[in-house]
Amino acid sequence: MKKLFKSLFKTEKTEIYHKKDIYPDTSRKLKKDIKENLKILSEEYFIDCDDVILREFDVMDASGKRHRMAVVWIDGLVDKQLIQEHVIKALLIFGREIPPATGADRFLELVKESFLTAADLKESDNFGEAVLAVLSGDTLLLLDGAGKTLIISSRGWEKRSIQEPSTEAVIHGPKDGFTETFRINVAQVRRRIKDPNLKIKTIRLGRHTRTDVAVMYIKGIANPKVVEEFLKRLDKVDVESIMDAGYLEQYIEDSWVSPFPLFRRTERPDVVSAALLEGCVALVCDNTPYALIAPVTFWSLFHSAEDFYERWHIATLVRYLRFLAIFTATSAPALYVAFVSFHPGLLPTDLALSIGATREGVPFSSTIEALIMMTALELLREAGIRLPGPIGQTIGIVGGLVVGEAAVRAGIVSPIMVIVIAINAISSFAIPSYSVAIGFRLLTFIFLALSSLAGLYGVAIGYIWFVLYLCTLKSFGANYLDPFVNLDPEKLEDLMVRYPLRFMSKRPDFTHPLDEITINKELLSKIQSGDENADG
Repeated sequence: MKKLFKSLFKTEKTEIYHKKDIYPDTSRKLKKDIKENLKILSEEYFIDCDDVILREFDVMDASGKRHRMAVVWIDGLVDKQLIQEHVIKALLIFGREIPPATGADRFLELVKESFLTAADLKESDNFGEAVLAVLSGDTLLLLDGAGKTLIISSRGWEKRSIQEPSTEAVIHGPKDGFTETFRINVAQVRRRIKDPNLKIKTIRLGRHTRTDVAVMYIKGIANPKVVEEFLKRLDKVDVESIMDAGYLEQYIEDSWVSPFPLFRRTERPDVVSAALLEGCVALVCDNTPYALIAPVTFWSLFHSAEDFYERWHIATLVRYLRFLAIFTATSAPALYVAFVSFHPGLLPTDLALSIGATREGVPFSSTIEALIMMTALELLREAGIRLPGPIGQTIGIVGGLVVGEAAVRAGIVSPIMVIVIAINAISSFAIPSYSVAIGFRLLTFIFLALSSLAGLYGVAIGYIWFVLYLCTLKSFGANYLDPFVNLDPEKLEDLMVRYPLRFMSKRPDFTHPLDEITINKELLSKIQSGDENADG
């Protein structure tokens, strides 16, 4: 019986790849015979791949001699119009101008130099580069007797148009955001920084996905050690697939335990451009509508692009509101439980009596009451994200009102608890970074548990632990709580207060930039001396 069971579930052994590049080794050269090349491509590399198109045709030279050629591409990844007009049609019409008695190698060279009107061409003599090119959306042009192929850039798959970022909307400022197309994202940054010192190093990661990843930095500003560390960590990534930049973030971050992101995620090209000019390094990944920025600090995650498009008074006020939102999003339920259960004497008498009256008839303790409402809020929030847009908003608003009102009428929770949880939810929505907001939502439950055990002492212990833990975090060499770790008043000019741009003369210190000054030195000296003509 045991042998029968094994025979039923016996599977053939397959080759397991452990190298970064699972595609054919570049040492395997193309053959001279075009039929043999097409046979290898169709029967070894693209077997059972019905979307791979192999089109053979003949091109006649000036003497009427026929030269056998073929094009290979993947349907859905290429621009068919380009292949038809600029490759096949061009060869069939202008091929007669090729002199007679031209060898295959010279024939292919003339085709490359004189007849193909495609913008990007390169040669290859091995199956490795050829197969990878086809899978990336390029087209192969093979010639009988040549022993090499032309790789024609013909990528033309369907893509989403550039739209306003959904998670980082601003009133004033650019409305364009990243898409899932790699080159479009890189080009949006290049369009803003017209500087040859903007360097873009592209690598491919994932043994199966071969995902394009670009490391972007500005030479002369970014610290070479940070760039080198970036590339070093990426070189160690040897996995089957990279489907999104979130995969890379988890592989190369400094601490996988931290609930807070050690990269800044952004859908905005202007934010990436500003970060590069501050000395940061950006990571752009194919199939990902956002970029990763490092190094970062805890405080920089609360900055918004609109802070620099508005006047400094307004931006400063909004920043203080965000920091207030951090406090209430973390400790509002915990403080309520601490005051009601442990320290009611610290409340004003009228407020304490009012809270006591609203809690009359509630069968649960304040801790259980808060836990019920927080869990219901998280369920509604998660359901609102998964449902379609209009339905999700309706469920979130109506569901919250109905559930809250029904819970109060049923005597399960008190009205004041509904208000506390609502303030907690609104505060978490005021945090600009979604990844940071998730971390604070987790901390809310931890602080609630501490306050239910020790009241205000538990909340205080939670904040002490929280600050000490943040002091241990680093992002590519930058202290997470910089500049408070090494307190320097000069480094506070863009922290709590958004200084006027004319006074922000230095780049952030946590990036360790090679060039610290951002304003022309002569203009800076005029500003510091109070010259009235400094604006000119």
